[in-house]
Amino acid sequence: MNGLRASEAEISALAEGLGGAQADVWLCPPVTLLSHFIGVFKDAPLSWGAQDCHAQESGAHTGDVSAEMLADIGAVSVIVGHSERRRDHAETNAIVRSKLSAVQRAGMVAIVCIGETLEERERGDVIPVLEKQLRESLPEGVDGSKTVLAYEPVWAIGTGKVPSSGEIVEVHGFLRDRLDARGIGGVPVLYGGSLGPGNADWLLRLDNVDGGLIGTASLKASSFLEVIRQFS
Repeated sequence: MNGLRASEAEISALAEGLGGAQADVWLCPPVTLLSHFIGVFKDAPLSWGAQDCHAQESGAHTGDVSAEMLADIGAVSVIVGHSERRRDHAETNAIVRSKLSAVQRAGMVAIVCIGETLEERERGDVIPVLEKQLRESLPEGVDGSKTVLAYEPVWAIGTGKVPSSGEIVEVHGFLRDRLDARGIGGVPVLYGGSLGPGNADWLLRLDNVDGGLIGTASLKASSFLEVIRQFS
C-alpha cells in the first residue's frame, strides 16, 4: 500500500535505467495506479501486475477487483497469497488456490507466495509448513507456464533479517523437488524477504533462486536498479 501519482517519477527513472539489463522486470503497483502506469509506460521494458484479485469473475463483491478486470487493463500477472494478505485478511490456502485459478482463467501469470512465521521456524516446522502451503495452494492440473512461486519467510519481511545461504538453498531445493514431483517443473522460484542492494549480489546467485520478490527496495528506482544490476 505504497504509491501515488507522484510515483511516476520513480517509474520513469527505473525505465530509463533498465537499458541492457538481463532480467525480466515486473512491477505490481496498487490497483489505483496500474491502469495509468500501463498507459504511460507502454513502451518501457517493464511488465505489469497486480497485488491481489478476487476469485470470482464478477458479481456482488463491492470493492473487489476480478482477474478479468486486471487483464482487461493490460496486467500480465497477479500476486496471490502474499503473507500480508494471509495475515491481514485471514486468507487460507484454499482462498489462495481459488485466486490462482482465477488468475490463470484470465490468462495471466499467478505469483504464488508461501512462507513460514518465526514461531514455525523456531519449532523446526519450516519444511512441513511449506509443503502444506504448496500442496494446498496449487491445485491439481495447475498451468506451470503461468505460475511463479515466491518463498517469503514471514519473519524476514521488512526486518532486515534473511535466512542463511544454506537455509535458502535447502528450501528452494525442496520446493523445486516438490514441483518436479508434481509434474510442474520449470516454474520460477523467487526469494522474497528483506532482499535489497546489500544482499542481492549473493542471494540471487544461490542454487534454485530464479529471481526476487522485492518489496521496500523496489520503492526507489536507485535501489531497485542496483538489485537488478546485481542480478544481471
